[in-house]
Amino acid sequence: MLKATVGSVEERDEEQEEEGDEELRDGGVPFYVNRGGLPVDEETWERMWRHVVRIHPSSEALGREIRGATDLPKIPVPSVPTYQPTTTVPQHLEAIQKYIRDLQYNHTGTQFFEIKKSRSLTALMDIAKEMTREALPIKCLEAVILGIYLTNNMPGVERFPLSFKSQFSGNHFRHIVLGLHSRGRFGALGTSRREDLMFKPLKYRTLMDLVQDFDGAYKGYWHTLHKVKIGQYVSHNPHSVAQIEWKHSILDVDKLTKDELRKELERHTRDMSLKLGKPVPPSPTKDRRNSMGSPLRGPSSPVRRISRVERRPSGEKKVLEPKSSADLNGYQIRV
Repeated sequence: MLKATVGSVEERDEEQEEEGDEELRDGGVPFYVNRGGLPVDEETWERMWRHVVRIHPSSEALGREIRGATDLPKIPVPSVPTYQPTTTVPQHLEAIQKYIRDLQYNHTGTQFFEIKKSRSLTALMDIAKEMTREALPIKCLEAVILGIYLTNNMPGVERFPLSFKSQFSGNHFRHIVLGLHSRGRFGALGTSRREDLMFKPLKYRTLMDLVQDFDGAYKGYWHTLHKVKIGQYVSHNPHSVAQIEWKHSILDVDKLTKDELRKELERHTRDMSLKLGKPVPPSPTKDRRNSMGSPLRGPSSPVRRISRVERRPSGEKKVLEPKSSADLNGYQIRV
């Protein structure tokens, strides 16, 4: 059964630092970013309780019961996964995803860890270490940083940011996962309220297949996927002072035909391969040629940045058939 909330909803936790707002939106009610570090200060603590009052049906009584209790049960702390030499890559990734899931999605109204995308990779890895020490619930952007940290010791697995912008009933929703590429297959790590909008095993032959799987999941919640942003591969060096490239390609999904979208995603895959100096995988289409016909760039050649697709003329937007006539406009389905 789909969960829904009445009212205006705009989830923006994925782009917190770009918006520059202290108060963001999550599920129709405000949520804040904890900028004071841990342990949280008194003001942040009280604001979290005010959030409970707004969203919980018996909030005041619940708040008094919990805050006045002296013998609350101890919450189990998930252990960071460890591995044997015989652990396979899929098993390794499944263990990481289980750890992220065990931390739980954050519904407190306050994001505990401040993630600024402009920070260096080494600074973000320090935040990830703090996440493992505190073992607090997290949101999707925090899960991406944690996923990078936990896969740094897997040189055969390349990681890249993969974010989505969807629309439902006139409101926009944003979400991000950590894309994965290993041995010619794509997948993803992350967290979400929805089981099919986070973890994807390494089984997708192309980036197109992975994006289409997410698109299908969005359609299942009556969301229209508008944009996909894809970053470059993230360095495995946890001490790198470089910044993560979050949006090398920005694709207007609803303005592109299926063939145009496939070509753009293949181009991005080639760009990522060229950055690593690896051979470019052949196109999976039936009519592909034996040769890609595109030589690898030399080290002195500039890396081409994919232009924003939305600036190019494209066909008219596709009109999606409504899924149900049952008062969907009165609800906002959170993803």
